[in-house]
Amino acid sequence: MADTNKKPNFFVRAVRGIAKWFREMKSEMKKVVWPDGKQLVNNTLIVLAAVLVVGIIVCVFDFLAGKGLGLLQDLF
Repeated sequence: MADTNKKPNFFVRAVRGIAKWFREMKSEMKKVVWPDGKQLVNNTLIVLAAVLVVGIIVCVFDFLAGKGLGLLQDLF
């Protein structure tokens, strides 16, 4: 007797799972609200400013840590 409740093999399940994932992704991408040009430029400038500020902070900390370690080396 053939078992009618037998689940499909691994490859069939994998292909179905991948197909389902792409269908769901397409559905979610339709819900995305993309920024307009002005908002995109504004967000880009904010990111660039934040990167610049963090870069300056890291550079200052590196300089001070180097000077501090140099002073410690001179003491010992």
